[in-house]
Amino acid sequence: MIVSDREKKMKEGNVTTASTGWAESEFGIVDFGDKRLSKGLLKIADSFANSPECSINQACEDWHQSKAAYSFFQNESICERRILESHFTKTVERAQGYPTILAIQDTSYISYKNHKKTQGLGVIAARTRAKTKNFQTHGRIMHTTFAVTTEGLPIGLLEQKISSRPILDEELKELKQRSHNIALPIEEKESIRWIESLEKTNHYPELEKNKVVTVCDREADIYDLFEVASTHSFPFVVRARQDRTVNKKSQYFKKSGEKLLALMSRSPCQGEIKINFPARNNKAKRTAILEVRFNHFTMNPPRNNVKHKTRKLPDLKLHAVSVIEKSTLLGEEPMNWMLLTNIDINNFEEAIEKIQWYCLRWRIEIFHKILKSGLKVEECRLGSAERLIRYLTIMSVIAWRIFFYYINRENKSNPSLYFLTG
Repeated sequence: MIVSDREKKMKEGNVTTASTGWAESEFGIVDFGDKRLSKGLLKIADSFANSPECSINQACEDWHQSKAAYSFFQNESICERRILESHFTKTVERAQGYPTILAIQDTSYISYKNHKKTQGLGVIAARTRAKTKNFQTHGRIMHTTFAVTTEGLPIGLLEQKISSRPILDEELKELKQRSHNIALPIEEKESIRWIESLEKTNHYPELEKNKVVTVCDREADIYDLFEVASTHSFPFVVRARQDRTVNKKSQYFKKSGEKLLALMSRSPCQGEIKINFPARNNKAKRTAILEVRFNHFTMNPPRNNVKHKTRKLPDLKLHAVSVIEKSTLLGEEPMNWMLLTNIDINNFEEAIEKIQWYCLRWRIEIFHKILKSGLKVEECRLGSAERLIRYLTIMSVIAWRIFFYYINRENKSNPSLYFLTG
């Protein structure tokens, strides 16, 4: 009698043998126009959730189910967007009852550099080596908006787009290589993904009574994003990447205004907080004492923004929160954050709230770690990019599910942030 890998795992107690019904709850409304495909999705989702670290063959009960799974991913009538929208609907339902939801955006690069026979992947990175010109890494670019409560509970995805970089002709490539990529409008840049996700996550009718705050790292420090958010009253918290000139009387007066860092450095310290850093990258865990400052300022549109040719760009009234470490151990780089937001900050408690929200941005990095290191999605070989997108879509929901139950079990709902003075 031949015993499958899955049966061995069941006997060892590593796999849940019975369906919990979660797949029916999460994907039950998906309609592919064929009931067999809808049932196939539920069976695949249950199998993968029960053996998340396994390959497709190992996760399936037998060869017949494996064959059905491969056929599912190969089926061109399977639209991954329908799968996502079913999950988005459940995420919005879980958001009810929470007055504020953090919509955390981030980009992850799924590398299939060793899968040379996989078709349609696209380039996600390129560099020049001494012996090899134009060395390229192939894979997919995954941009996700992850919904988290202000207590840190991950409740699901609100948006996701899996894409790749198009092959550029020489003229367009030259434009993209110009200083700061200013020769192209934002709609023709990769950074448009931040704005598209911002707009999509703020147009759920069911979340009209919720405060949906977009939270992003430094890559989203873009005037165009802030303009869209401020125009439509979409709240955001974004970590600053550049020390731009602010409070200018006019975009044409070069000598007016001041640097944002200078403005914040002369702002009075409003209090101190203590934050615990976990051990990582061969560095021991440590506790840091941080000074908190906040102020308001006017962000002026960049003079070289190509949109000046067609319309007048507005000045934006924003707030900044500065978090600077007072002293560090020898060899340690001091923590220094600058957070930008269009939400009013009038006191120390409101500034701390924005810091806490940004601390929760690491939730999406944990989600990506589960997806890539835990579920090992980069090891999957399905032969084409389109099949991999369908696979990554299902595995993204499973990665959220694992994270959700882990947080519930461990009750780790808050970042290690404590007040010292105020």
